[in-house]
Amino acid sequence: MKRLQWPSWLPIDPYILLLLGTVGIAALLPARGTAADVASGASTAAIAFLFFLYGARLSTREALDGLKHWRLHVTVLVCTFVIFPLLGLAARALEPVFLTHSLYIGFLFLTLVPSTIQSSIAFTSMARGNVPAAICAGSFSSLAGIVITPLLAASLLGSSAGGFSTDSLVEIVLQLLVPFVAGQVARRWIGGFVTRHKKVLGLVDRGSILLVVYVAFSEGMVRGIWHQVSPVQLAGLLVVEAVLLAVMLTLTWYGGKALRFSREDRIAIQFAGSKKSLASGLPMASVLFGAQASLAVLPLMLFHQMQLMVCAVIAKRRSHDPVEPELTPERDEAIRSAVGTGTRSG
Repeated sequence: MKRLQWPSWLPIDPYILLLLGTVGIAALLPARGTAADVASGASTAAIAFLFFLYGARLSTREALDGLKHWRLHVTVLVCTFVIFPLLGLAARALEPVFLTHSLYIGFLFLTLVPSTIQSSIAFTSMARGNVPAAICAGSFSSLAGIVITPLLAASLLGSSAGGFSTDSLVEIVLQLLVPFVAGQVARRWIGGFVTRHKKVLGLVDRGSILLVVYVAFSEGMVRGIWHQVSPVQLAGLLVVEAVLLAVMLTLTWYGGKALRFSREDRIAIQFAGSKKSLASGLPMASVLFGAQASLAVLPLMLFHQMQLMVCAVIAKRRSHDPVEPELTPERDEAIRSAVGTGTRSG
C-alpha cells in the first residue's frame, strides 16, 4: 500500500493544522477544575522532558567543531537576540492602531525567542546552502535562548507579562535549563538510542507542544481572554508580522553580503537568522505568562506559519540560482596575490 504523504504544493505545515485543531478543542472543551490541574501538571512534565531531549540530541563535539565558523554564528545570534528585539521595541509605536497592548506583548515576546533548528536546516539544504553551519547556528541559538530569552523578557516585558517575576526566572531554570543540562550529561548513555529513534521522539516532541498549547488556550478560554481580540486586530497583527519577516529576510541576506560571506553561508544566515522557534517559544511562554499565555503565543504561532510559507518559496528559488564564485576575504586575498604576481611577471 502506498504511504499517504502531505501534498508538496500545499504551503500549510500540517503541524500548524494540528495546532489549530488543538486550539479548537480547547475552545470547545477547555480543561476545568481537577482536569485543569492534571493537564497543567502533565504539561509541566512534558516541557521538562522536551528540553531533556533537546539536551540529549545536541552533540557537544559538533557544537565545538561549529565554533570554528564563529563569525557566522555571531551574526545569527545578533540577528536573533539584538535586531529582532529592537524591531519589537520599535513596534510599540503601533499601539493601539495596529496592535492592542496584549497583542503587542505577544509580538514583542516572539522577537525574543531563539531561532529554529529543523526548518532552518531543511530550507538551507533545499537552497544549497551551508547545512553544517545551519545545524550549529540553530543549536547555538536554542541553547543561548534558554538563558537569554528569559533575561530579555525580564528587562523588556517586566510586570506586563502577565505575572512575570523573579520566580518565573527560577522556574525557567528548573523546568528548562536543568533538564537540558541533564540531557547533555545523559547523552553519553542514551545518545545512540535518541539517534536511532529520532522519528518516534520527534512525535513525542510535537505531542508535548500540543499539550502545552491545549493547557494554555484552555486557561485562556476559562478566563475569557479571547474576547479581547477581534478579526480586525488579528488582521493588523498579520500585517505587522509580514513587515517584520520581510525586514529580517532582507537584512540577513544583504547584511551577509556586506559582511562578505559566501553564498552558502548567506543562505544559512538568512534562514537561521530570520526565523523564530515555536518549539522553544511555546514552553517558555507557558512558564513566563501563566494565564496570559494563550494571547502571548498567538503572534508566535502566526509568525511561525508565515515564515514557513515564505521561506519555502525563497528556498525553492535559491535552489535554481546559478552558483557563482563570490568574493570572500580569503578569495579576495588570493585574487590580490594573483593580480600582483601577474603584474610583476608581465
